[in-house]
Amino acid sequence: MHSLSPELQNKERTLLDDLRGRGRLLVAFSGGVDSSYLAWAARRALGDDCLAVTAVSPSYPASHRAMAEDIVRDFDIPHRFVSTHEMESVEYRRNAPDRCYHCKSELFSRMDDLLGELGFDALAYGINTDDRGDFRPGHRAAEEHQVLSPLLAAGLSKQEIRTLSQRAGLPCWNLPASACLASRLPYGTEVTAERLSQVDRGEGLLRDLGLRQVRLRHHGEIARIEIDPAECQGGISPELMRNIAKVIKPLGFKWVCLDLEGYRMGSLNEALSNEALSHEVLSHEALSHEALSHEALSNEALGNEALSNEALSNEALSNTGPGSQVRVDFGLPVLPSAK
Repeated sequence: MHSLSPELQNKERTLLDDLRGRGRLLVAFSGGVDSSYLAWAARRALGDDCLAVTAVSPSYPASHRAMAEDIVRDFDIPHRFVSTHEMESVEYRRNAPDRCYHCKSELFSRMDDLLGELGFDALAYGINTDDRGDFRPGHRAAEEHQVLSPLLAAGLSKQEIRTLSQRAGLPCWNLPASACLASRLPYGTEVTAERLSQVDRGEGLLRDLGLRQVRLRHHGEIARIEIDPAECQGGISPELMRNIAKVIKPLGFKWVCLDLEGYRMGSLNEALSNEALSHEVLSHEALSHEALSHEALSNEALGNEALSNEALSNEALSNTGPGSQVRVDFGLPVLPSAK
């Protein structure tokens, strides 16, 4: 293994020094690359004054749980599983673009409870410098709960965390990037335990076929498969296509499609700008309709007013005798005062 660059060594020292000054620390730990390295670093810096906390819910992949269990066992990291109940939240299940906010709010609320129960001082999670580019409403929940982001504070990128994880011997150092299972459902598709289970089982079966960086995007009766283009440079054989359909259709899908753009992080976020544009167009259209309605109403009011004025003028004229004078101010008839 190549030695670490002085810059990367300095970033790791900065991280460890930061962690040592945080007191007793809870670490949100999923078994992924970032949270595993953060849990390892917290154990190294704080010893038994750290606790890795893993949230268990239908959105947590079985493969992540297996990796998390291996890491805490092999690296002697204090650890606890906790159940989270984001599925009970209507706001979470409706799967709007801020879904991740509601999920992370539930996680950090549960960890807040542990702070008091176990006498810990702070919470931390594994955001890195690369995470700032994608749409991630969960970060807002972290800010609201005052969750620390030590990897980000140390200026560590995803690749740097992989390098440090490999050096530390963490088995997840080269795992493909991943996220919770709900991220496979398009916004607006209700999050249900059944759909999450379909995705989890499907992606496991795809990995069993030898695919590494792969996603199963759930579009109702359609399963859209994203595969890392690097794994398809020689093309996809007819046999692999048949096998993909063979294992995915029995999960409850009528059609299985391959996304020709391949795997890319946050692909379901691509629709957000178009959705926002649609909302903007609709808002302008509504505003135009409203303006036209107001204009029509105004014209109608003016017409009624003119008719009323005309009627009033006629009434005034009919009520005045010979030699009476009618004074008109701004188009409104004013009858002469009685003498």
